[in-house]
Amino acid sequence: MKSRVLVAGIGNVFHGDDGFGVEVVSRLSTRDLPPEAVVADYGIRGVHLAYELLGGEYETTIFVDAMRRGGEPGTVYVLDADPAASPSQTDHGDAGPVLDAHGMHPAAVLALLRRLGGTPSRVFVVGCEPLSLAEGMGLSEPVAAAVDEAARRVLQLVADALERSGADVSRHPR
Repeated sequence: MKSRVLVAGIGNVFHGDDGFGVEVVSRLSTRDLPPEAVVADYGIRGVHLAYELLGGEYETTIFVDAMRRGGEPGTVYVLDADPAASPSQTDHGDAGPVLDAHGMHPAAVLALLRRLGGTPSRVFVVGCEPLSLAEGMGLSEPVAAAVDEAARRVLQLVADALERSGADVSRHPR
């Protein structure tokens, strides 16, 4: 069966709140999701994620990551990252995007995907405003408190994506 939705947790668990995406997908991995939805922890393996997307199996991709947007720590954001509106690559001349395995945020993953000849599908980012990205393990209190809300928002995006594609989601609660 072709997978329709990929939920990709991104982040470095050794940098405090940067482990947010990893924690959210860990929480989601215990939920009863439809078989058309794949939940995976990519951590700092952004290159691996770009190659996964290159296969073209997914109609919708949901990145889950810590993201600074100027809000209060623990604020959860949902962004519709329309691939058509994104630049085709980061401006680094003819060499393409600079690869940093420890800094492969969603935009860098999409830029690498395009550089490899792929076309992103529908893309959402569920992010959380971090308190600290300093070295150390464990999420700060406000970010840890946002994990359940982010998981709920991801589940809603998965259900909406599967409904749009015509999949039977009636047996899987939101």
